[in-house]
Amino acid sequence: MQVKETKAEGLSREIEIVVPASDLEARLQTRLFEIKDQVKIKGFRPGKIPMTHMRKTYGRSVMAEIVNQIINETPRTVIAERNERSAMRPEIQMTEDEAEAEKVLRGEGDFRFTVSYETLPSFDLKGTDAIKIERPVVEIADEEVEEQVKRIAESARTFQPKDGAAETGDRVTMDFVGKVDGEAFQGGTATDSNLVLGSGQFIPGFEDQLVGLSAGDTKNVELSFPEDYGASHLAGKAAVFEVTVKAVAKPDEMELNDELAKKLGLESIDRLREIVRGQIESQYGQATRQKVKRQLLDALDADYAFELPSKLVEAEFNNIWQQVTRELEQSGKSFEDEDTTEEKAREEYKKLAERRVRLGLVLSEIGEKAGVTVSDEELQRAVIDQVRQYPGQEQQVYDYFRNTPEAVQSLRAPIFEEKVVDHLLATVDVTDKTVSKEELMKEDEDEAAAA
Repeated sequence: MQVKETKAEGLSREIEIVVPASDLEARLQTRLFEIKDQVKIKGFRPGKIPMTHMRKTYGRSVMAEIVNQIINETPRTVIAERNERSAMRPEIQMTEDEAEAEKVLRGEGDFRFTVSYETLPSFDLKGTDAIKIERPVVEIADEEVEEQVKRIAESARTFQPKDGAAETGDRVTMDFVGKVDGEAFQGGTATDSNLVLGSGQFIPGFEDQLVGLSAGDTKNVELSFPEDYGASHLAGKAAVFEVTVKAVAKPDEMELNDELAKKLGLESIDRLREIVRGQIESQYGQATRQKVKRQLLDALDADYAFELPSKLVEAEFNNIWQQVTRELEQSGKSFEDEDTTEEKAREEYKKLAERRVRLGLVLSEIGEKAGVTVSDEELQRAVIDQVRQYPGQEQQVYDYFRNTPEAVQSLRAPIFEEKVVDHLLATVDVTDKTVSKEELMKEDEDEAAAA
């Protein structure tokens, strides 16, 4: 086999591989001999078929298999022998000359093909001693826990039928039809809908106009959707809701005691408070982790600058862009609504794609040098987490991951990244800073995406 480099520009490589006809012939003879005892040809006993007849009958199809095997295996072997790592799957280009291709399949010509790929860049890892991380932490007050417990109690509160007009805090059962410009809009109609007045579940102005209504009353509730309403086709629009009140109920007295906890399946109110505190700690912990990780990645991004494989950047950009355009489509918004243009947005997301690829390569190199690995058990837990997200379809999702190894491997990357981040946080200077929950939960512009 002959290997010749025909291009070496930056990270781009192109090599020409020639497998001589003599090598193809040797592989063909070996393969035909291997299958001789397995095939059946009329007029011949198994294993007694002459090789000339085997070649005449199966030579072309077996040679096609050999060519495919060479295409699948040889580029990877050659690239490894060159001490290079391909950033993505190499592109293979074969001759478009049918006569030449036919000669290869007949075993009469050399098999010649070109492999194009980009190598992963080489770079030296830098020390992390100078990286300083400020970890924001929130002290959870008892009042915050109690407030959350009260909200849970409100959701479990029972109501009793009431005669007379509805007051704030009462529950109203109603039918309604919402219209804009006289036409009913999707999602604006409901039957036997329950609403606790004053809960803020509906758009501003709706609940206030139901105060004073009794069972059997009807009313046209007139209001306007907020300018920042999620559905852009309704944002800022004037609407009329034709409401019919079917029942009014008053709330039972709410007491934070063991009886309430038992209604929720817990042994005591103290156990409920304990669970609520744990949930708040988890919520704040996730926010803290996000901000700490962002600081770490920002520091690494500032420390490294090297040429990136264009195909990797392009693939990452396409993933980001598909998500962006899908979200815009679902919300009914445009780039202009986001105070930008498509051209500017593409430029910004291209930079984000470059950042992600660069950091991915850096974290991969750090993790490899540190011996970070993802165990089979961790991958299995990740698969189970995915399965749980599709109730009723658990078996189908599990079968998908079982039969699609690349899908399982796609779960490996985020696990590996988090373990590398943990490794780095153990080596850098991290100091705690007490902040308010508002400061902790405030999301910086593009923070989630960049991290």
